[in-house]
Amino acid sequence: MPMLLYELVGQDAERPFSPHCWKVRMAIAHKRLAYETRPVPFTGIGAVEGGVSKIVPILRDGDTVVSDSFAIAEYLERSYPDRPSLFGGEGGRALARFVEAWSMQVIHPFIGGSALTDIHAVLAPTDQAYFRQSREQRFGRPLEEVPQGREERLPAFRQSLEPLRAVLDRQLFLGGETPLFADHIVFGAFQWLRVASSFAVLEADDPIAAWFEACLDLYDGLGRKVPAAAA
Repeated sequence: MPMLLYELVGQDAERPFSPHCWKVRMAIAHKRLAYETRPVPFTGIGAVEGGVSKIVPILRDGDTVVSDSFAIAEYLERSYPDRPSLFGGEGGRALARFVEAWSMQVIHPFIGGSALTDIHAVLAPTDQAYFRQSREQRFGRPLEEVPQGREERLPAFRQSLEPLRAVLDRQLFLGGETPLFADHIVFGAFQWLRVASSFAVLEADDPIAAWFEACLDLYDGLGRKVPAAAA
C-alpha cells in the first residue's frame, strides 16, 4: 500500500498550497516512492489520524505516522536509504536545517504577509473564519491591513534574497548539479505564493526565477501540475 500524505488545501482540494506540504511532496518524489494524498482544510487537521498533530503535513507509511516536514524528510532518508538521498550525507542534513531556518525567517514572513488576503480568499467559509481569527491575533491588526504596502517593501525583500541569488547564479541547484532537500525547502516557499496568489516577487531575469522554473519541472513537472493563481 502506498504511503499517505495529508496536505493542506482550501476550497479547491486540487490546489494544495502549504509550503511545508510542498517540501514533502517534492521529497517523496525525489525518493521515487509511491504515495497518495488526502486533502485537509485548516479546521480538519485535528481529526487526522486521531489528532496526532496540530499541523500538516502528516505522513502515514504503513504503521508509522510522522508529522513536521523536516521530520518526514529525515524519516524518508532513514527508511529508504537505497533511494536517491535527500541530504547527500550528514553535512547536507545539517546545512538543510540552516536553509530551513533562513527560509522561515527571511522568505516566509514577507510571502505570508503579502499573500494573507489571497490565502483567505481561497479558503472555505468555515476555514476563513478560523484563518481570520488566528492571523489577526498573530499580526495584531485586521487581516486586510497586513498586505498593504507590499509593493513598497518588495525591493528590500528582493535584496534580502541576495545570498540565495549569489549561489544560484553559480550552480543549478542549492544541491549543486542536482537538487537536495534544501532546494525543496526554498521551493516550497515560492510555490506557496505561486499557488495562492498572483503577486509576483521575482523579476524575470533573476537567477532565483530560473531556478524556480527548473524546480517546477522536476519529477515530471510535479510542481507545475498545479496551475499558478489567476491574476
